[in-house]
Amino acid sequence: MPDDIAAEAPAPDVPSFADGYLGDPAVRDEWDQRYSERQQLWSGRPNGALVAEVSGLAPGRALDVGCGEGADALWLARSGWDVTALEVSGVALERAAAHARDAGAAVRWVHAGLTDAALPPGSFDLVSAQYPALLRTPGAAAEHALLAAVAPGGVLLLVHHAGMDEHHPEQDSSFDPADYVWPSMVSALLGDDWRVEVDEERPRVVPEGGAGAHHHHDVVLKARRLR
Repeated sequence: MPDDIAAEAPAPDVPSFADGYLGDPAVRDEWDQRYSERQQLWSGRPNGALVAEVSGLAPGRALDVGCGEGADALWLARSGWDVTALEVSGVALERAAAHARDAGAAVRWVHAGLTDAALPPGSFDLVSAQYPALLRTPGAAAEHALLAAVAPGGVLLLVHHAGMDEHHPEQDSSFDPADYVWPSMVSALLGDDWRVEVDEERPRVVPEGGAGAHHHHDVVLKARRLR
């Protein structure tokens, strides 16, 4: 982590994620910087689409992709899931681990990018990616990694802000939607061994406070791996 990033020191019984990161250091540093600018970046509440689509599922093994400060991972753990939470920002992971400690929730934290984490294929009954910032690659590595992680009979739940894939970048903005993976790119890769259960745009349950609260509609893709 660069010296000019004022990372918060974790509590004594919270793991440190200063070492052992798997992925692009530039991506890690970018997100560490963003989290370091605020004491709390997100609302601290689980995402509405996650709660709506997962509440009726039998708990099993869950992967939370881009877990941020841990609200979704904690909700899953409290709901009986065996949770692995993946995040590129060590600053965010330390906050998430502290929240889990305070809540008495057990979560397996992984400091890595999705395509660098070497996750066992077909090992999760739920793969949840809520508004993930997954960079596109020529070989669609992130899309394939999401699909590969789902166990037979398991569910992929991918949620993103509606319309962001059509956003025209401002001249002074570093955000270009062409750089990122969107639900339509993942659904295009689904073959006969998948059943799409939800693929729609819907009003978003907007949490109070936190970044992203200005987005009011979601694109929700929920697909079940048949074999």
